[in-house]
Amino acid sequence: MDDRVDPRERVLGRVTLVLGIVLWLLLIAGTVGLALVYLLFAFLFYLFAQSALIAYIRGNGVLLSPQQFPALHAQFDACCRSLGISEQPAPYLLQGNGILNAFATRFLGRDYIVLLSDIVDAMEAHPDGVRFYVGHELGHVRMRHLTGWFLRAPALWLPLLGAAYARAKESTCDRHGAACCETRGNAARAMAALAAGPRLWADLDLAAFRAQTAATSGFWMSYHELVGGYPWLCKRVVRVLDPEAPLPRRHGLAYLFALFVPYLGRAGGAGGVIVVALVIGIVAAVGIPAYLDHTTRTELTRAYESSASARVALGDYFVRNGAPPESLDDAGVAGRLPDGSRLTLDPSDMIVTVTTPRGATLLLVPKDEDGAVTWTCEVGDDVRAGATPAACRPKE
Repeated sequence: MDDRVDPRERVLGRVTLVLGIVLWLLLIAGTVGLALVYLLFAFLFYLFAQSALIAYIRGNGVLLSPQQFPALHAQFDACCRSLGISEQPAPYLLQGNGILNAFATRFLGRDYIVLLSDIVDAMEAHPDGVRFYVGHELGHVRMRHLTGWFLRAPALWLPLLGAAYARAKESTCDRHGAACCETRGNAARAMAALAAGPRLWADLDLAAFRAQTAATSGFWMSYHELVGGYPWLCKRVVRVLDPEAPLPRRHGLAYLFALFVPYLGRAGGAGGVIVVALVIGIVAAVGIPAYLDHTTRTELTRAYESSASARVALGDYFVRNGAPPESLDDAGVAGRLPDGSRLTLDPSDMIVTVTTPRGATLLLVPKDEDGAVTWTCEVGDDVRAGATPAACRPKE
């Protein structure tokens, strides 16, 4: 088994792949193929956005070669050979503007490794410094992280799962970086620059930095790690020094809260909370009125059906007497229906107002048709159009 791969990535990679494919199939089937149209537009957006990045790299960066920064290129080449990568990505050096990092990207079948100048400068006095960062990014290429995300995409936003898979991938790439270094201590020291900066990394006490992992078991640190795509840097240093080293357990309550936060990559927990709040807001804005309409419509429908005997009695009274009754009692109609609704009669036109227990109103309007009384119904001004019962809607 390849010890350069975090075992958690193997498991989580299979889980996210299966879930991603299933969710894609459900999405395509559920939208009757419409999702494919959106995917086409998404691909076109990606094409133009990614082409802008690659054009920037190729136009403003320096392509490493045996002639262009040969020492740096030799480290890149040695790392590729250490990891068994025969088809090498295109290596570029790019002005970092103070950022200590490197990244891997891909466009139309070609992989690129970009070293930011600040990390190269910071590692000038470190024999393995650049190799660690090159190896980390080559890990993304070797493990096909740049291409394997698409099939997994629908599953990657899932709470806990997506973030755990992202952290496992970073751990795998840290192992690849360490594999390019002569010792694990050199790899950990190179990573220390991300914590201590370009000058003080050499003086960082690794043992004391390792001890900081004890603080990561608290609720807030546990929560933000669970919803983020990167392990805490002090934990990464521990894993680089010893992949089997035990780490403090996360706070159990943090898992419960993280369960409600979708994974949003570098947006982390704050971004996830914002999205959850937006989703809840949208659901509330749409769902609550729809639920209230459904409840009111059901109540009015029940009231209309319960008023059938009252309508018959009032119609019979009108046919016998040629005029509306002065009161409901005159027609032998009770003032309250079996469902609890109250009836109010207007003796001038025999319109009956039905008021449900929740206060919604329904108007029963009579019409004399050749000696027979027929009834129509209308909802009151206090009832939304979406809550109108089917019996009271205009006939097409």
